[in-house]
Amino acid sequence: MRGTLTPSGENSFYDPLSRRDFERLGRLIEDYCGIRMPPSKHTMVEGRLRRRVKALNLANLSEYCRYVLDQGALEQELVNLIDAVTTNKTDFFREPQHFRFLMTEGIQSLMALPHRPGIDRPMRFWSAACASGAEPYTLSMVLHEVQRANRGFRFEIFATDICTEVLTKAKMAIYPEFMASPVPTDIARRYFLRSQDRETPTLRLMPRVRQSVRFGHLNLMDPDYGLPTDMDVIFCRNILIYFEKQIQCAVLAKLCRHLRPGGYLLVGHSETISGFDLPIEQIDTAIFRRR
Repeated sequence: MRGTLTPSGENSFYDPLSRRDFERLGRLIEDYCGIRMPPSKHTMVEGRLRRRVKALNLANLSEYCRYVLDQGALEQELVNLIDAVTTNKTDFFREPQHFRFLMTEGIQSLMALPHRPGIDRPMRFWSAACASGAEPYTLSMVLHEVQRANRGFRFEIFATDICTEVLTKAKMAIYPEFMASPVPTDIARRYFLRSQDRETPTLRLMPRVRQSVRFGHLNLMDPDYGLPTDMDVIFCRNILIYFEKQIQCAVLAKLCRHLRPGGYLLVGHSETISGFDLPIEQIDTAIFRRR
């Protein structure tokens, strides 16, 4: 075992994450949730797993890997492992042109379909990689704005993620004040509550915004998602880039099976899904419609 100093400067001996253990963990993570762990993520994974070493009162990363991979603790530790290594970047009104599209064109075109979603039944939305909730709550604010202009408009929002830790944060709906900077002032005024603590100012979404979102745990690699198959809009943004092509295609095919004809699939602006045999057609940047 190679000895070194901990960041705190205390004399302690611990193993760095070996290449072999990193590759073993990487295969496990990709098999379970499709997320690739290339060599460039070695340092990130090592740093994040040190928190699990400490939480489990283990000596070092080598012992952690033996505990998880060789000593039968995988089932009980898997959720914590995935929580530790997944990236959960989130912002309100991220890639705002998607929300502008919905407000100016998308929702009206859906309401005009023969089954009249939003009028005869609730219009259904799904945020398929919701992280700590900024995306589905942005959607909720936008849809409440639509509701203000269209009396009787009804909607449902489903929000899922593989990371249980961020889902807990999402349900609380409390965010640092700076995260609201992309939110238009009039919308922020209508839908945020400001904390009284001026040293660490936070914001919380109004009850009607929170209550419009139903959160749940979901692994996009699962064969069955257990969600309605008549979604009108699916957001699956900035998660496909972490998957290999064949996994991207398999996930997108399952998402399309949950999308009504005429419904919209929105992916991240840095993601391309060209070349896949899917029942959708591109109508704008990163916006696809189910045929």
